[in-house]
Amino acid sequence: MNSQAQWMELKANLTLEGRAFINGRYQGAADGAVFETINPATDEVLCTVARCQAADADAAVELARAAFDKGLWQHQSPAQRKAVMLRLADLMEEHTDTLALLETLDTGKPISHSAGTDIPGAAGAIRWYAEAIDKAYGQVATTETNVHAFIKHEPIGVVAAVVPWNFPLWIACWKLGPALAAGNSVILKPSEKSPLTAIYLGKLAQQAGVPDGVLQILPGFGHEVGDALARHPDVDCIAFTGSTGVARQLMISAGESNMKRVWAEAGGKNANIVFADYKNLDGAAEEAAAGCFYNQGEVCVAATRLLVHESIREAFIQKVIAAAARFTPQDPLNPDSSMGALIDQGHKAKVLAYLQKGLEAGATLRCGGDVEGPGAFVRPMILDDVDNTMAVAREEIFGPLLCVIGFETEAEAIAIANDSPYGLGAALWSSDLDRAHRVARQLKAGSVWINNYNEGDMTVPFGGYKQSGNGRDKSLHALEKFTEVKTTWLRLESY
Repeated sequence: MNSQAQWMELKANLTLEGRAFINGRYQGAADGAVFETINPATDEVLCTVARCQAADADAAVELARAAFDKGLWQHQSPAQRKAVMLRLADLMEEHTDTLALLETLDTGKPISHSAGTDIPGAAGAIRWYAEAIDKAYGQVATTETNVHAFIKHEPIGVVAAVVPWNFPLWIACWKLGPALAAGNSVILKPSEKSPLTAIYLGKLAQQAGVPDGVLQILPGFGHEVGDALARHPDVDCIAFTGSTGVARQLMISAGESNMKRVWAEAGGKNANIVFADYKNLDGAAEEAAAGCFYNQGEVCVAATRLLVHESIREAFIQKVIAAAARFTPQDPLNPDSSMGALIDQGHKAKVLAYLQKGLEAGATLRCGGDVEGPGAFVRPMILDDVDNTMAVAREEIFGPLLCVIGFETEAEAIAIANDSPYGLGAALWSSDLDRAHRVARQLKAGSVWINNYNEGDMTVPFGGYKQSGNGRDKSLHALEKFTEVKTTWLRLESY
């Protein structure tokens, strides 16, 4: 890992690219419009970025469709597509320092996270799906003996991937990996708050051998270029990660156009249940803090509702307060930093407004709060005496604000955990094997962790129940989102 001085030197020599990547080259928006992307740790303008709109979406979709129809990518052999994606993963790893620096400057997250986890994870996702290309087979149905019916998965066509600002490149590659592996053309729309790594990826994809038009990057605002892609009649699929409200709007836009598939991983308000029988409460407290405060709390599956049995509640809160001290905000370019800045000043104000709502509703602040000065920094906050009916317990805050809720019985804990419009993740801590399985079965969430929080890798699917979305990222399950299932029925006349 580089020192802080080395990261600062890399920053001083960094050339920032803010143009869209369309048909294999960088270019400005059709109307010349731009917007500024800001370093949230310093409030400085990093650069101006192309503000793509409907005209840019139209041009990119036309080129993506042409590339798809010509078979520039989908008709390459699995071995050829695999080789290109493996080269892309290699290039991402070779450019880890640059990509990590761009990610940290754009989002405010610690450089140790960008360089040690996020960028390697993004490259790993591309590599994983590259390896999966030649291992996904069709099927033959068990029909009558004089019929041969076979089922195959064909690429769906043009995919628009609309991705968030909290893990910009990593989550983008959760979409790009399976979409490209399946043979589609992809248009990537990064968040306007964090477009730089996606833009940089364009030239790496070209160097790897991805044909022109197969991967294009359109920076801009969701209500402009994002909605244009969602309503475009020649886009076949939207893959989205972000808020539940935007997910709903994308579904409306898709329904009002060509009924394109919308795969949405949306919000969460995730319950983390600690039972009194668990034997390692110190470890559970460490993970409770990390589960809520990692990445500044800007994680859809963050463990923001801490349900603790009343018999251990105060003692456990003290342990979590002590663990939260490890997440003291620092300069994100300091390799020792474990917590950086929130994405921007507007989001910081929103998070602090939720804190005030909780206090006005009767909750008690046990630690944390605002950090004055430049940058969107906030210390980890723990609210005690929270009731599950409060806004802070029901609405996704997307910041380092932990809500502690007490319970007396197992049934009460399950009821509180499931009393949410969301169902992305949940966890429980218990040394009773029967209880662990019994509770896990009853929690309504796409991922349930027992005696850990948010562990996983590319082999397991990720997604949610209820208003946390549909479909799944990661694993072979994600490939199905980007394909059409075709049955070909042949009756054998001379059998």
